[in-house]
Amino acid sequence: MKNIKLLELGNKIRLERMKRGFSQEKLAELANVSIRTISDIERGLTDIRYTNLLQIASAFEITTSELLDFKL
Repeated sequence: MKNIKLLELGNKIRLERMKRGFSQEKLAELANVSIRTISDIERGLTDIRYTNLLQIASAFEITTSELLDFKL
């Protein structure tokens, strides 16, 4: 069973990525993680590591708080 919050976070990351016109490959490169990691996070298949969250937020030039705020 998938964790609803992981799905929400994955969706938020996917929307942010698409808003910026990044492919999964580009985001992975900017965040210094694998494409598979990005794919798994976006689909809610894996628990995101804090360091990955920081790297993804940095790639988007936003704070981790903004990524974790599902009311935006």
